[in-house]
Amino acid sequence: MTAAQRDPAAATRDPGTGSVPRWFPAVALVGLALPVALLVGAASGAMGGLLLMDAGPLVRIGLPALRVVHDLAASLTVGMLLVAAFLTPEGRHTRRRATAARVAAWSAAVWTVAAGVGLVFSFADLAGLPLTTPGFWTDLTSNVWPLELTRLLLVETVLAALLVPLAWLSRTRGALAWAFVLSLVTLLPLSFAGHASGTEGHEQAMTALMFHLFGVTVWVGGLLAIVVLRPVLGKAVAPTVRRFSTLALWCYGAVAVSGVLFALLEADDLGDLTSSYWLVLWGKVLALLVLGWFGYLQRERVLARGVERSGAFARLALTELAVMGIAIGLAVALSRTPTPDVERLPSSPVLELTGYPMPPAWEFSRLFTQWQVNWLFLPTAVVAVVTYLVWVRRLRSRGDSWPLHRTICWVIGWVVFAYATNGAPGVYGRIMFSQHMVMHMLLMMAVPIFLVVGSVITLALRSLPARKDATLGPREILLAVVHSRYAAFVANPLVAGLIFFGSLIAFYWTEWFPWALTTHSGHVVMVAHFTIAGYAFVWSLIGTDPGPAKWPAPLRMMVLIGTLAAHAFFGLALMTGTWLLAPGFFKAIEVPYVPDLLADQQLAGGIAWGIGELPTLVLAMLLMKDWLRSDSREAARKDRQAERDGDAELAAYNAHLQELAQRNQRRPQ
Repeated sequence: MTAAQRDPAAATRDPGTGSVPRWFPAVALVGLALPVALLVGAASGAMGGLLLMDAGPLVRIGLPALRVVHDLAASLTVGMLLVAAFLTPEGRHTRRRATAARVAAWSAAVWTVAAGVGLVFSFADLAGLPLTTPGFWTDLTSNVWPLELTRLLLVETVLAALLVPLAWLSRTRGALAWAFVLSLVTLLPLSFAGHASGTEGHEQAMTALMFHLFGVTVWVGGLLAIVVLRPVLGKAVAPTVRRFSTLALWCYGAVAVSGVLFALLEADDLGDLTSSYWLVLWGKVLALLVLGWFGYLQRERVLARGVERSGAFARLALTELAVMGIAIGLAVALSRTPTPDVERLPSSPVLELTGYPMPPAWEFSRLFTQWQVNWLFLPTAVVAVVTYLVWVRRLRSRGDSWPLHRTICWVIGWVVFAYATNGAPGVYGRIMFSQHMVMHMLLMMAVPIFLVVGSVITLALRSLPARKDATLGPREILLAVVHSRYAAFVANPLVAGLIFFGSLIAFYWTEWFPWALTTHSGHVVMVAHFTIAGYAFVWSLIGTDPGPAKWPAPLRMMVLIGTLAAHAFFGLALMTGTWLLAPGFFKAIEVPYVPDLLADQQLAGGIAWGIGELPTLVLAMLLMKDWLRSDSREAARKDRQAERDGDAELAAYNAHLQELAQRNQRRPQ
């Protein structure tokens, strides 16, 4: 008698029920990456001692060792939360999400310890002080926040520590998704502490490092999580691997493109290609090519033949992880290897404060000729347009239609966004208040109108496939967001209007303005906030996508008039103001073609007032159109109702009038 005959339920029971994860792949990965990092680092000069201010061998060897543990713990945490929240379905008697959450909590704890100890070692390396130096810990506590590197590491340590209880307590899809988002946010501080943070192209280097870091972490972490959870996944291994394979392809592209961009920023002539730094980098390139080949084999052979019926997936995945371990070791060694000497531009106040050389002297024609690629915002615009067009093509390929004017508006919106962030407003907006205001107005008032008319949420919901196994795919995430209480709060016209106007006061009359002018993170937050705040405000007035219920058109018109009147007051305040905003920054950069800073600020006020007129008129016209359309729909609804019930509403109204007339006749005169 077979096992299935003795226990009929065994034939349908999920093999993953009650299984435990296998920690061996994660431990083996550390054991492989660590010697690579140390040996390659020793050969490339990454761990060489300094003649003066040397922190000692413990710090020199401990930093790369800690970085290996740190990177793999971070990858495993992100990967576990990714698999649990978005990739693997939960069976009736399985505990896949709970198991993944526990593993994520433990790896987050290791991540926290590695980040905290790495903070101490990084300060020792930065100060050139051994850990046993008298007064070392006092110096550390007094300088941990003022120093940028240790401040970033402290933020990362705190965020990683918050992940531990969040991951441990998370069991639902939503909670695990939020934990995954927090894990990605925890990676952000690392992207601001890379090699090129002090060079002319440091913002582009930070952008490249951010994409590289996210791509590698999700890629390595996702595959490692699947291998560790293989006994727990059971029958869910096939859909999990299939979904991860698609995501891994995107990660591979992000890693390759960002790696090329970062490498180009690190070399200024062909002689650099034979330096120690580039020799290690060539090793990473080779590992990336090998991993690309493995990914091809995974998709073309393993997935095509069926993951459940073959041990090829396990063998190929373990081999791929081994190559990833070597690549991580090379990356850790590369992060400590001295970079080639690059030709630097002459120092200037603008370069020191913003990281960019001063652009050519301003003249009106620069509005159409000046262009400087921002490798965060331009790819964002390109991806947004291409994705939209792919969705439109998907609809039309199955016989559905999509209005052409919506596609045109979407493309125009992102073209304007690209111009505002890469063209003259983005270039000169770093040093000229007037051009900064042009960028601000385009992002907050022009771009959102085009994007909202594009109705991307409706298009996405119609084109994205729905998942039928209770997992969170892109469509499910979008539906959860647009119907959430947060969206209902933000999309409230009154709240959106307050955020729209309040942001102006909070930005320009606080330290946020200088922060956005002098730091990459501040600039990114500024652009994102202005664009999103403008989108929410416009959507609350004229948006047609699914989401929170719209206010009646007359009330929305009142909010529009009140908010934009306040916006005009903001422009008037700048025009007539006699005090300089962010004076420390604008006086320090000493731009020769802006001799009168206050006059430039007053010009910015005129731009804020003048540019706001046309979007206000367009918004008012679109809102009136929606108002008339809603009245027409209501009239048509009442006509259909009258046809169904014989105009009972009108008959009841006439009867009521007749009754009132009869009462008046019966009254004594």
